[in-house]
Amino acid sequence: MNRREKILIGAVGGLAGVFLLIYGLRVVFLAPLRDLDKRTALVREKIAKIQTDRRNYFAAEDRLKAITRTTFADTPDQASARSGEILTQQILAAGLAESDFTRLPVGPRKLRGASEIGWNIQGDGPLTNVVNLLFTLNHSPWLHRTENLTVTPGDAPGVVRVRFRYLTLVIEPAPEVERTNLVATLTLESPERHLLNNIVSRDLLRPYIKRPPAPAQPGQPAPLPSKPGVPPGLETFRVVSLSEWNGQPEIHIRDLAAQKTVRYRPGDELAGGTIVMVDYRPMPLPGNSLLQSYSRLILKLGQEYWAVERGRTLAEKHKLADAELPPQLAQKP
Repeated sequence: MNRREKILIGAVGGLAGVFLLIYGLRVVFLAPLRDLDKRTALVREKIAKIQTDRRNYFAAEDRLKAITRTTFADTPDQASARSGEILTQQILAAGLAESDFTRLPVGPRKLRGASEIGWNIQGDGPLTNVVNLLFTLNHSPWLHRTENLTVTPGDAPGVVRVRFRYLTLVIEPAPEVERTNLVATLTLESPERHLLNNIVSRDLLRPYIKRPPAPAQPGQPAPLPSKPGVPPGLETFRVVSLSEWNGQPEIHIRDLAAQKTVRYRPGDELAGGTIVMVDYRPMPLPGNSLLQSYSRLILKLGQEYWAVERGRTLAEKHKLADAELPPQLAQKP
């Protein structure tokens, strides 16, 4: 082997050594650095996820506190009492009579993180005031939901019967918040309420009322008829209420022609007869035995007893058989 060959072999061996050295350096130093970079990236992703979860947690906490401020109370009993009080205030503010509405409690029903409570509400009133109530409830600042709403004709012209369920939540456990007096953003004077006046003006639930005969004297309501039987005009007088006041029954007759309501008591003259009593026994409704009637006006015409069911006109009176008479009348001759 000559000197030139030795130099070439040495050069090749040197290059091989350099490549081996570089490879060794990469294995010893670069691979751990790459692994460290991967771990660093994973840690950064975890930190970013933790920070996102933390922000979401605080955002959810703020949201939960905001919702809790709109609830009625922190316990179901307190929330039920408070919501019932608010409902009464809203019924009165809508121009309705509290005595014409019933409220039956609903719940509590356990949910995840809360309990659902509420009220089944039913009542009668003028359509305008019922629209006022529904508008007020819909824009109430308290946490609530209104469902199963039905509106049907009432027992008197211009009166409707409304039924719905008013539900709210009690957060459990409730975060500590400072409660304030909530104020509705919209009132009955707001333009949004006036947009609903078309519902009242159209009055789709109003029954057909036959035009009454012209009164004898302008401006004077037609007098109650005084002859037995079914004389003309008797269908314009409707029994709208047979309530009791201080233990005494009261009969409210609505004059559909004059749009006036007159109060009577037992012993008063009416429709050619005498009011004997108000019968509160549950009995089959005349004309539909599948339904029950729970009150009726009893008139004495001559020696006969006639009944007018609540919600019907004097023209719809029907003669009572001896077996249908109340015990206090059956004993009398």
